Amino acid sequence: MNWKKALLVVPMSAALVIPATEEYVSAASEDSMPTVSTAGADLRATLSTSLSEHANLAIITMRKGIEGAEDFEAAKAQLSENTDDLSAAIASVYGDEAGQAFKDMWSAHIGYFVDYVMGTAEEDEGKKQAALDELKQYRQEFSSFLDDATEGRVEAGALAEGLQQHVNQLIGAFDAYVAGNYDEAFNLHAEASNHMFMPAKGLSSAITSQFPDKFNNTLAVTPASDLRQTLNNILSNHVVFAVTAMQNGIEGEESAEIFEANAAQLSKNTDKLAKTIESVYGAEAGEQFKSMWSDHVSYFVDYVKATANEDEEAKQAALDELAQYREDFSTFMETATDGNISADAVAAELQEHVNQLIGSFDAYAAGNYEEAYDSFHEGYVYANDISKALSGAIVKQYPDKFESSMPSDMPKTGMGGTDKDVMNYLAYMIASVFVIMAAGGYTMYRRRSATQSK
Repeated sequence: MNWKKALLVVPMSAALVIPATEEYVSAASEDSMPTVSTAGADLRATLSTSLSEHANLAIITMRKGIEGAEDFEAAKAQLSENTDDLSAAIASVYGDEAGQAFKDMWSAHIGYFVDYVMGTAEEDEGKKQAALDELKQYRQEFSSFLDDATEGRVEAGALAEGLQQHVNQLIGAFDAYVAGNYDEAFNLHAEASNHMFMPAKGLSSAITSQFPDKFNNTLAVTPASDLRQTLNNILSNHVVFAVTAMQNGIEGEESAEIFEANAAQLSKNTDKLAKTIESVYGAEAGEQFKSMWSDHVSYFVDYVKATANEDEEAKQAALDELAQYREDFSTFMETATDGNISADAVAAELQEHVNQLIGSFDAYAAGNYEEAYDSFHEGYVYANDISKALSGAIVKQYPDKFESSMPSDMPKTGMGGTDKDVMNYLAYMIASVFVIMAAGGYTMYRRRSATQSK
């Protein structure tokens, strides 16, 4: 499914009633059972994906801009399409006039970031400060706009504070990149991406509260939807840092330092998962999971190296390894979820994931930048599909852990609660997920080890 086009032409209220990915779930859920896919939960997922993709594309575009990179225009065009998606979504809820007002303000704030990049390139401190001043004014106006639109459910003051954090993260990531502090740049990049899941949480909660009939009286924020968004956040970050690391990798020595920092961020993503498993299931299981996950990342790196060396045989070998990983991981998921996810269905979706990442890289290497960023977008949105399927199976398997009739926090903050509250909850959710995954993965690893030792 072309999600980009769907978001543009299907009203949000209609798009959000699309049922869960049924091929992953062996049976339909009972109405009374918790589920990851309701009209409210889907609204939150749509906003989370679009807002976090905005942060990622903005940072990438700023970097491409200061470098004068050949793919700058393609990155900027993808960022503009993201604005169109968000504006169409707002229009579907609040009408065309509000959608246009949103688009005007949103496009303007992107322009201010561009002004900051130009000021940096021209070493014009006055121009940079003028851009920051414009962003400050935008912050106030945009917060008031959403406060009015949601009839006070998103408080302007709280949202303005959150927007300032967004600005600080994007500017900080860019400044660090320009200064050659690549580790800091990619750390802030990850923070900026993570952060956008919070306003999506607050805004979706406010909208479902404002228009309950439009969303079938379902909540955007429930334990089940929290699990879905936790996985969406992790998996979409995996896509971002995998794609950008592959771009840096093919650029060779001139981007070696950037590649190292980017790859380190990708590795931190892996470490986060592995440490969570370790904290719940023990050091051995954590190391085993880390080994499996790291291996599949390394196969993408192998593909990049083979491309650089124009070695078709080595490229095919990397794809073969990814195919084997796909089979192993699919079996592992079916086992871990007691058959609530079909191995065949997971394998098909993982192949799509591989195709999107490889497709984006191949297009980038060939200089087909528009196609490269189209594939990037498809891969990014697909992370939401995978997270929905995975979380749906887990919730179906353990419904008692996800029962709730109330949102996990109040919508008026506009930011979905404090970072501490969120991190504690995410830690619990991730732990719950990967206890299950580790059990399946550990079993499969032992089986493979036993087979290899024969």
